[in-house]
Amino acid sequence: MSPALQYLDASQNLLHRVREQLPLIQQTASLFARTILDGQMVHVFGSGHSRILVEEMWPRYGSFPGFNPIVELSLTFHNLVVGANGQRQAMFLENVTGLAARILRNFDLKPGDSALVISSSGCNVVPVEMAEEFQRRGVKVAAIISTTHSQASTSRHRDGKKLQDFADIVLDTGAPVGDAMIKIDGLETPVAPGSTVGGCLLVNAIKAEVADLLTKAGQPPKVLTAGAVVGPAKATELFEAAYDEHARRLAPYYARLGA
Repeated sequence: MSPALQYLDASQNLLHRVREQLPLIQQTASLFARTILDGQMVHVFGSGHSRILVEEMWPRYGSFPGFNPIVELSLTFHNLVVGANGQRQAMFLENVTGLAARILRNFDLKPGDSALVISSSGCNVVPVEMAEEFQRRGVKVAAIISTTHSQASTSRHRDGKKLQDFADIVLDTGAPVGDAMIKIDGLETPVAPGSTVGGCLLVNAIKAEVADLLTKAGQPPKVLTAGAVVGPAKATELFEAAYDEHARRLAPYYARLGA
């Protein structure tokens, strides 16, 4: 079987793993929908390549306001690789104690907020401390990890804690230890990671359930939608309305900072 077909088969296994977690997906969606219906925000954080899943949640086509994407460029700006703003610095900063608290110092978190924190290993300091800080402030946390990879990895947290230790709900991407899923004859190490595939399945399954709950509650979301679907005028109207709603939801998190 070709490596491409092996990868597709492995991805099918990730789909099965996500499907097995439907009750947890619905539990997460219920938590997030309650937050959004109350006019508040679901804070979404991921460092490293987990940034992909933060932006998958919002803002992109098929998504809607209610989610606050927290993405630190110093932890996620990978395209330069070396030199200034290179990967070495990003990987170093990902394990700096106290950075999560400094990031959250920018937001006046509120009772009833919820959060989604994503880390494949669940072992790097910043995402672990981010979940810890959220919980310390009374914010319910859902986590996305790769369970087998996390179990095989060593936490860099000061107390040896992992992301799942500070989560109310834990979801599994299904990716294997080391993330890469395909072994090539003659190549010592595997290639082609799977955590992004499993993570995107989880994020969008949650998103769909949240949209259903909001609509059933009489508050259908303003979904970013392509002009090819609804026409250019309607698409522009939806984008403007969605961005305006995002701004209104986010404004209270800045209004009383330091007060």
